[in-house]
Amino acid sequence: MLGTPLDLRKLSNPCISIALVFLLISNVLGSESEWDVPRTEHGYPDMQGAWSNVTATPIQRPREFDSKRAYTKEEALALESELREASAQNYLPSDSNRTAPPIGDVDLFLAEVLYSDTMTNLAFINGEYRTSLIVNPSNGRFPFTENGRSKDIYGKWRAQGLNPWDGPEFLMVGERCITGNGTMPPMAIIHYNSNIQIVQTSDYVVILGEMVNDARIIRLDSVHQSPNMKKWMGDSIGYYEEDTLVVHTQNYRPEQSNMRLISSEQLQVTERFTPVSNDKIFYTYTVEDPVIYTEPVTFEFPLNRLKDGGRLYEFACHEGNYSMPGILAGARRQEMEDK
Repeated sequence: MLGTPLDLRKLSNPCISIALVFLLISNVLGSESEWDVPRTEHGYPDMQGAWSNVTATPIQRPREFDSKRAYTKEEALALESELREASAQNYLPSDSNRTAPPIGDVDLFLAEVLYSDTMTNLAFINGEYRTSLIVNPSNGRFPFTENGRSKDIYGKWRAQGLNPWDGPEFLMVGERCITGNGTMPPMAIIHYNSNIQIVQTSDYVVILGEMVNDARIIRLDSVHQSPNMKKWMGDSIGYYEEDTLVVHTQNYRPEQSNMRLISSEQLQVTERFTPVSNDKIFYTYTVEDPVIYTEPVTFEFPLNRLKDGGRLYEFACHEGNYSMPGILAGARRQEMEDK
């Protein structure tokens, strides 16, 4: 599939896809089935605006839940109440008489919690409070191949004896401020700046992420570029299937592998955006990477429109990337002391 340009329409059965879209619009969030999808001036389903994918539901299902796909309503409401209470505690004034933390203790979010997204609501889809964003496999977990976690480019470098701090090129691209995971397909859940803006024209869809301010450009009714043309966010092409935007992405650079989605050069992602109300888009995507996973992995969660007055802000990664010289200088210092 990766050897030649790909016609996206060959990826799915139109009858199955149309039926799926009908079921999604009819069932996702129940009463919204009577809602009429607004249209752009070009007749496409209008999904323009600012959206957030913040949710308290984890990507992978906790092992103790096994095949439990959803919480009961009582369980979900109790958990959300606990999350809101814990969040409220984070905003209380600090105790001026508190003692110093233990020597060597590290708390990565001691101050940053005030600037992180408030994750207090579970993903609610088709009447279910989900226990994980992964819905396939049925256990809600990544189906890694043998040693699959170590088969990405970073694992290969480690096997060669290279460390992340040996040079800037060996650090993950997010740490290097090259791209942000919140915009790259698939749009992973992150701790802050989990917002995007969608813009639609007659020939393109643009998804702008608040994290690192990446602009992802999706060509409509197109074919993939040559596989040797690797891109940081992959090569995305799309088309509209009734009221759903379908996007297929491949030709990623291998360095795009990250802690939320380990991947190789064979990564392919198929996304589906289906508006179900003025304020919600049902978002699902399937990841295929035979090097890393034994089978395709499918995720589902809602995108929620930002409240009135909500907007994306300019993002300055590392305030000029000042941390990079510090990371590398610290590693060189450690090497000198170890001699």
